[in-house]
Formats: sequence, structure tokens, C-alpha cells
Amino acid sequence: MIDVHIHVHPNNLPGLKGTPGGGRALETIEEKAALVRAEMKAADVQVAFGMGRFDGPKDDPLGINATLRLASLVPGLRAIGTANPTKTDPEHMRAVEEQITAARRHLVAFKCYLGYLPFGPEHPNYTPYYRLAQKHGLPVIFHTGDNWSTKAKLKLAHPLGVDEVAVDWPDVRFVMAHFGNPWMIDAAEVIFKNENVWADLSGLFVGTEKSLGGLVEARDLPDAIAGLVISDVRRALTYADRYDRILYGSDWPLAPMAIYRRLIARIVPEEHHEAVFRTNAEKLFGLRA
Repeated sequence: MIDVHIHVHPNNLPGLKGTPGGGRALETIEEKAALVRAEMKAADVQVAFGMGRFDGPKDDPLGINATLRLASLVPGLRAIGTANPTKTDPEHMRAVEEQITAARRHLVAFKCYLGYLPFGPEHPNYTPYYRLAQKHGLPVIFHTGDNWSTKAKLKLAHPLGVDEVAVDWPDVRFVMAHFGNPWMIDAAEVIFKNENVWADLSGLFVGTEKSLGGLVEARDLPDAIAGLVISDVRRALTYADRYDRILYGSDWPLAPMAIYRRLIARIVPEEHHEAVFRTNAEKLFGLRA
């Protein structure tokens, strides 16, 4: 069981809203590690990918050092580095490549925060990162769809923008986080058309144990809830007809890992659970079975 999308540290993006239900701030790395281990165990997750911080210091250009330290206490935790389009000077990019080389065993991808930052996927400032992704075989994950920020710009996170770079960079593998919600049919078309594009199902519903529990326990899932049209998810999955390029992610802590997994298990047809929850990620990110 692989969760390709969690947040183990604040990513320091502008205008972020709080975590549902609040919660006590964790003061030590041991406390945070214990919480992440407990969430993973409850969801039967053996491997999880933690998103990097934005705007890391010079010695941490991908914002992954805090995740790597946590990974020493959380078996199965891997890091995703932040591709920062505001920093593309040669010195920064040399530092990025050096960090890739040093951390490659635990680094699985780049993350581009579309919408949160005023750069679309086709912006030339992302080009140096695509070159490194191609050179080192790292997938590039885009935030797509709705943003968890009051300052983000939605049009920059529309999934159709991913088609631009998928065509121009055929040797790079791209992932649309959140399946482009609410533009899921558009995201499905991008997957249907481009052999180098995947999508994850993280963050489709944000909530607490209480709010998600009532939904998951319902005899029949409703057609729509606030922020998500469940029938649109199913329709888009059917349209794309590429369950071999759909990945599971929770977007924890925006939703509890265990109960969010149960929600997605009710949406994805059971015959595709093994692919979506495990083997697709193993193949895409080069993980050992």
C-alpha cells in the first residue's frame, strides 16, 4: 500500500488555510514521527511520499532535509522535492543537482505548486527542472485543480496546462495531483491523450474523522458533496480508461489516512485496487515490489 501524497511539514506557501480540526502543534521530531507512523499503520500504508518545503535555504534547495530527517524515524517515508520557479540561477540549479545526487535513494519526484505560485507548467522558469527530471528519471508532480490557499490563482492550476508540457517533454513523466478536481474530465482527457501523464486521487475531499466517517459509512455515496462531485470522479476514471496511470494519495493531514483510503476504495472499482493503491506507484517511481 503506497500513499504518494502526504505533507509531513508545513510547505510555507503563501495564503494557506489551516488544517481541518486544528490539532496540537508537535514540538519534537519524535512526536511527529510517532504520529506519521500511527497514521500509516492505521491505513495499512507501507510507503508514503512527503512533499517538500517551498523556498528552502541554500543548503536545502529542494526543501527535503526535514523530511529526510523524519524518514530516519519513519520506515517507508520518501521525499518529494519542490521545484521552485522563482530560483533558476545557475548556482541554485547546481545546488539542486547536487542534492538530487546526494539524496537520490530517498528522493522520488519533483513537485510544482501550480496556482500557489504565479507560474503555469509551461513557464520557462520550470524548464531547468524538467531538464533535471529527464536526466535523473524523476517524475514531476503538479498541483492541479482547487487550491488550499486564499492567494492562489486557479487558472494556473488547470489540468489542460499539463498537456502543453507533456507534448513538449515526451521523455518526462508527469503526475496531476488531485486529478484536476473539479476539472476532472479535462484531466482525464490529458491522461487519455498523453502516455507520459498520470494522476493521483489525493485531496479530493478535505475533512475530519467525523465528517469523512459519515460519508464513508453511508450505504450509498451521494452524487455530490461540498467541493466534490463523486459521480464526476467515476465518470472521469471511466473516460480515461487508464487505471494503470491512476495513483492513490491522501493529502494527509487534510484528511485522516485510514478513512480517506476507505473513501477512495469505494470510488475505485475493486478490480483496480491493486494497481491504484500499489503497483502503479511501484512502476512509476521505481520502487521495489
